[in-house]
Amino acid sequence: MDVRTFTVGPLQENCYLVRADTRAVLVDPGEEADRLRSAMDELGVELDAILLTHTHFDHIGAVAPIARATGAPVYCPRIELPILKDPNTFYGQMWGPLEGWEAEHALDGGETLQLAGLDIEVIPTPGHSPGHVTFATDGALFSGDVLFQGSIGRTDLPGADHATLMASIATLLERFDDDTVVHPGHMGLTTLGRERATNPFLQALAGR
Repeated sequence: MDVRTFTVGPLQENCYLVRADTRAVLVDPGEEADRLRSAMDELGVELDAILLTHTHFDHIGAVAPIARATGAPVYCPRIELPILKDPNTFYGQMWGPLEGWEAEHALDGGETLQLAGLDIEVIPTPGHSPGHVTFATDGALFSGDVLFQGSIGRTDLPGADHATLMASIATLLERFDDDTVVHPGHMGLTTLGRERATNPFLQALAGR
């Protein structure tokens, strides 16, 4: 599996192009649609799907232009479908205007998707946002804004909840090995083992 990271937009959001061969999925295209499309063209890949961990504005800004240009279907957490469809109603003009998109597929968590030659498990990980999901495939987690290098997702936003987020992180720690690579929505790559051992926010979970 080949993973390319593109850090985009003013909030330095990580978008991931994930492929096993000449077909790929794009996780959380937050901004800079032209740059992302150019990268896909240079790599010679066709896009099977756009996968969204959640619908905060910094993760969805390039969804509509890329979906329209490529024809790739969008997979979005069901609870957050209305936000993706009409983001300006939720975010106003401070970070926009943002073009909405009506996702072709709704995710509840618990699904396994066969896309781009990959088996991708959809894990419900709410807390940072109500419908947040994490995508797991081939020893890697695409965790959106759940878990970061040395930190965790914010829970001072509408619909967020700290206890729920910590329960979601505990589920990931229990289910996956320490060498599982975490591809977060911001900052650098890490592993579950590194975060279990060093992340100060996870000390309460250390004994689990």
